[in-house]
Amino acid sequence: MNLSEQQKQIGKENFADAVSITRRDFLAGVTAGVAAGAGLGSLYFGYGKSVGDPLRVGVIGTGDEGSVLIGALNPDYLSVVAIADIRPYNRFRAFHGDASSPSATTARPGLMAKYGWKTEDAARQQVKVYEAYEDLLANDDVEAVIIALPLHLHAPAAIKAMRAGKHVLTEKLMGHSIHECKEMGRVSRETGKLLATGHQRHYSILYDNAVHTIGTAGLIGDLHSIRAQWHRGNLPGKDSWKPPMPGDEKIAKELASWRKKLETAKPSEIDATRKRVAQIEAQILDADVDAGKYGYTSKTLGDGSSRTPLEELIRWRLWQRTGGGLMAELGSHQLDAAGIFVSAMHGQGKKVKPLTVTAVGNRSIFPADREIDDHVYCMYEYPAPGYYDEAGEVADPNKKIVVTYSSINGNGFGGYGEVVMGTKGTLILEQEQEVMLYKDSARDTRVTVATGKDGGPTLDTTESGAGPAVASGKAGGGDGPPSRGYTEELEHWAWCIRNPSPENQPRCKPEVAIADAVIALVSNMALANPGTQPRIEFQKEWFDISSDVTPEGIAPDVKRDLYTV
Repeated sequence: MNLSEQQKQIGKENFADAVSITRRDFLAGVTAGVAAGAGLGSLYFGYGKSVGDPLRVGVIGTGDEGSVLIGALNPDYLSVVAIADIRPYNRFRAFHGDASSPSATTARPGLMAKYGWKTEDAARQQVKVYEAYEDLLANDDVEAVIIALPLHLHAPAAIKAMRAGKHVLTEKLMGHSIHECKEMGRVSRETGKLLATGHQRHYSILYDNAVHTIGTAGLIGDLHSIRAQWHRGNLPGKDSWKPPMPGDEKIAKELASWRKKLETAKPSEIDATRKRVAQIEAQILDADVDAGKYGYTSKTLGDGSSRTPLEELIRWRLWQRTGGGLMAELGSHQLDAAGIFVSAMHGQGKKVKPLTVTAVGNRSIFPADREIDDHVYCMYEYPAPGYYDEAGEVADPNKKIVVTYSSINGNGFGGYGEVVMGTKGTLILEQEQEVMLYKDSARDTRVTVATGKDGGPTLDTTESGAGPAVASGKAGGGDGPPSRGYTEELEHWAWCIRNPSPENQPRCKPEVAIADAVIALVSNMALANPGTQPRIEFQKEWFDISSDVTPEGIAPDVKRDLYTV
């Protein structure tokens, strides 16, 4: 990561060569398919280009992530017929999109833009609006639900939905605890309803090509080390996880400023300015939400201040009761990716679990107005090929792959991405946008991909004064940003529901998603007890949905009152 533009430009030319050699036939088929109007995701991952009758879905939770998922919907696969959110601000953004910035609008365009409805009244003729999600679940027209609620509500909402006859796609993590994840998986099996979890890297073409480079093509040799990070510049007073409350003076001043702009706006600016005013007005209406009615709580914080139920609702990522901190929100994505890369070394169809985790964390920047760490640093051991024998016993304890992970606030240098190191080369993935391929560990020679003696691809280098040895490319080619996998995961989920069979399963089904939850939540246990638990060994029973053994020591119970429909 942190490559110069010159380094990246050199690689962009050569990674295309790498892909063309390793997947020439496939890419030729993709090019023909796209020209014919078929979607890239369906061609790449092998599902149908439409489902005929779009799946009728309800979106439960239309905040930041819920609105991102709305923006990723393909109307050929999914038709939103209902939404549920207790916040007026989120309901507004669900229909109108997020006007707070151009990038926010791109990520969250809203239902009206997605389905072509001209007014909110017209949209509401097609989309039922609820506050309590239980009321949405009683709507027989809803076949499936997308859940993007705070983490502590994933299990109750998903289980109630499946028992109400709905298929489910829930945002990551799968659940707030491992016993809840197992309960979700068991109810999915009992009801026969598909349950997917939104770890979208399973549907990233860029990451899938990286897996091919590591596994099938073997271009980087034997993988032995992965370094991943997600660094952000969040600081006190500039914290995306602590948005302003509806009664804050900051919001009142912002509304006054936009209303003044509206008075002098040019004709071409009036609509956009009105939308910005309306969005802030909706945000202020959140002050009237009775969050306590929906189970949110008050608390005295470490700095002596008080947190209201409404603050727990709006800033839920800051509290252990409602969120999972950096490992749940950010680290789970990258440890998911690391697991995908490690599994590629073991062959198709193998989901390799970690052996141990060591972790430290601290809150050195933010005050005691929260419960989560500012910084986390984790180290994992994974089994490499040869660690186990055919009977599943340890054959060579030295055959390990080490994964290191850091997520910090206060300095965003390097952004986020993964560095995958093997005996023959290095693969770098930056911010789900680009991939760079190096020969060995040198950066002063130019890399090319040639055909080896066995007819397969191999890395080669030639001396060059132009700069480092790097091959680079984007998922799917083209000038636009590569897909991050949101659209593809939603399409495939809908296609699996419309084409039911044992083999048609989401790529991040419960048996896969629970592994990501175990890794993130056990890492939090190591972070919480660095003195007494500096190194935790993962137990295979933790990953087994059928087992009652959990790291938190609570047995799964699908009959809990919390899950009553």
